[in-house]
Amino acid sequence: MRRNYLRRLIRGAFWIVLFLCTWFIIHSVCIVVDGFSDDLTNTDVAVVLGNKVELNGQPSERLQSRLDKAVELYEKGKFPSIIVSGGVGKEGFDEAIVMKEYLVKKEVPEDDIIVDSNGYNTYMTAQNTKEIMDNNNYESVMVITQYFHISRTKLALKSVGINTISSASADIVQFRDLYSIFREFPAYYKYVFYY
Repeated sequence: MRRNYLRRLIRGAFWIVLFLCTWFIIHSVCIVVDGFSDDLTNTDVAVVLGNKVELNGQPSERLQSRLDKAVELYEKGKFPSIIVSGGVGKEGFDEAIVMKEYLVKKEVPEDDIIVDSNGYNTYMTAQNTKEIMDNNNYESVMVITQYFHISRTKLALKSVGINTISSASADIVQFRDLYSIFREFPAYYKYVFYY
């Protein structure tokens, strides 16, 4: 009798693990497909999410790729203004200020750049973006970040009341993205249930 109980327990655990693994794979595929499916509709503003600044004060490769995408689309007239959102990282640099300086060097006028130095996480960026949009009577926004980060960022923006959202992913793919995709699974559902 005890052996039958153990068998049922192991079988039940197997099906639970199989279900979770299948759910993780399907969800991850959806995140990747959504991230690479750029929606380049014209918007009132773009928001570029921050990332690491190197010890020499220069944007990391990931952050630079996000900013380069913003410059490319700005020059195509997809939006007239850019919000740069980030916080002060462990390296001691204000990501948003570094991002602004990079864009200015790329000949984006300072008046077209809005600095959000309190974007310490995706949800805070969403809250700050909503406030900036309300203050400027903006109704639509384009998210610019890494492909695996697009779905959660759009979710965060919707949760604060922004409804017209498009997106563009940075032109960079790295081996470490595998870890980032894995991390997005719990992070996404944290945003679903917490915010």
